[in-house]
Amino acid sequence: MIKVWRALTIANTLVRYGLTQPLTGQSKRRWVRALTAINPFKVALNNRSRGELLCDMLESLGPIFVKFGQQMSVHPDLFPRDIISGLSRLQDKVTPVPNALAKKTLEHVLGGCLNELFDSFDDEPLAAASIAQVYGARLHNGDDVVVKMLRPGIESVIKQDIALMYAGARWARRLLSFGHRLRPIELVEEFEHTILGELDLKKEAASASQLRRNFNNSDIMYVPSIYWPYTSSKTLVMERIHGVRVSDVDTLKVNNANLKKLAEDGVNIFFTQVLRDSFFHADMHPGNLFIDITNPQKPRYIGVDFGIMGSLSDEDQYYLAKNLFAFFNQDYREVARLHLACGWVPSDVREDQFEAAIRTVCEPIFQRPLKDISFAEVLLGLLKTARQFNMEMQPQLMLLQKTLVNIEGLGRRLYPDLDLWKTAKPVIEQWLTSRYAVKQSLKTIKAQLPHLIETIGDLPPLVHTLLKERITTQPSSPKKHRWAWVVTCIIALGLGFIAGQVLS
Repeated sequence: MIKVWRALTIANTLVRYGLTQPLTGQSKRRWVRALTAINPFKVALNNRSRGELLCDMLESLGPIFVKFGQQMSVHPDLFPRDIISGLSRLQDKVTPVPNALAKKTLEHVLGGCLNELFDSFDDEPLAAASIAQVYGARLHNGDDVVVKMLRPGIESVIKQDIALMYAGARWARRLLSFGHRLRPIELVEEFEHTILGELDLKKEAASASQLRRNFNNSDIMYVPSIYWPYTSSKTLVMERIHGVRVSDVDTLKVNNANLKKLAEDGVNIFFTQVLRDSFFHADMHPGNLFIDITNPQKPRYIGVDFGIMGSLSDEDQYYLAKNLFAFFNQDYREVARLHLACGWVPSDVREDQFEAAIRTVCEPIFQRPLKDISFAEVLLGLLKTARQFNMEMQPQLMLLQKTLVNIEGLGRRLYPDLDLWKTAKPVIEQWLTSRYAVKQSLKTIKAQLPHLIETIGDLPPLVHTLLKERITTQPSSPKKHRWAWVVTCIIALGLGFIAGQVLS
């Protein structure tokens, strides 16, 4: 019943904001068009743009819809300028929780009066987003901090919408001809895991600490420190940073910030997180990124809001890097082979046909100057082509794809001539070279050596057990039995030799 009521609420909101007009306006039934036109609940335009109306509508529908609007707001390559301008408010200027309620909630969670816990505490929030809002404060030791709190009751609202998404996903899988390839339920599961993770601010604090270690002493990225004594699942206290919002290009230009370097550094930061660390900030919209312009020719990114982080398995990491590198080199045969090898397309797909389809999509695009090629355009084209070959969606890669498209849009806002491909290619090439070099292989063996040595002792009994089972079902000669023990001893000696070389 709750899901039905929520669905009706969403439908009513769409009607109120006039967003059903593109559908009902085409209806042949006059009464449908008439009802839409005279809808008494319709929101007054008041000279507001469609972007502003869309922004208000998404905000009224709740946090999941606000997040959808945030993603739209960072894609000027996909949406009109007025839509982008109207939705930009959703990045950090969502209508905040009333201050009295917010402070009462904070005092309850922190277990004390704000005036006692802090030397000073701001009256108005610094920022408000879909799930949380942030206040400025000062600790008794003089440190300036920001205090982040979850919106009261946000969890129940999100769970209602996720339940509705699951219902829609089940219908999509059942009714759409390509529903099984789209894997809608798995996509909702991935989204649910991501957004529910945002509701645990202690988890976000741990992610921030990890990312801070990964970029310790970096000259292109800074991550604020966490104040753990004040941090819990519902509150987070973090070092307050000062910088220019990454979307404030005019201020960056006035201060002579090196925008070309800034755009390229953004790409390098992303691929460093994905390939070197396999741990990346997956919510890099303008509301979460600031720029330190203390040295304008060497500007540095400052990241905040680490509620959505992504990671990849070793296999996905490897295949992703190889795929991108093959794309950079326009090696479509390798792209097709890799898709088959990692199981992203069914094994019965003919490699030559898949290669030809990829070439058909990519060649017209690659004829343009590299700086004019949009990764989003290539990605959409490939997904459309892959649908013909029953390619299934890969939920574990959705965060990565979303973040990469965000980075490209952000970089080109800073520096329109950004060549994403040229900037990323050396980073990927260097990673592939270092990852599979002899020195790195020995380093990997050394890291796994304790487990390796522990396993050596289990080899002879294990082989003996397997041989005994085989002899029971298929008798073999004593000579073969002796040879198996010889092989086992050789393997053990070989592993011991490798261990000695690594340790030396």
